[in-house]
Amino acid sequence: MKQTHQNQVLTYLKDGKTISQAEAIYHFNCYSLTSVISRLRKSGYEVTTHYESNINNRGMHARYKLKVVEA
Repeated sequence: MKQTHQNQVLTYLKDGKTISQAEAIYHFNCYSLTSVISRLRKSGYEVTTHYESNINNRGMHARYKLKVVEA
């Protein structure tokens, strides 16, 4: 069964990893990470956004992390 970008990103985040747009393209060929994150949030997942400087210090990009809910 082929996984959707949403499932691939969710599994990646559930492993405790964070993801940026560049990483989503590299790992999953996903060019619409913002849309994927939006759909995850609408599905009830709490995904936080952190902004970090680009490597060349010109501009910023978003990095997403799944908030862990403790029982």
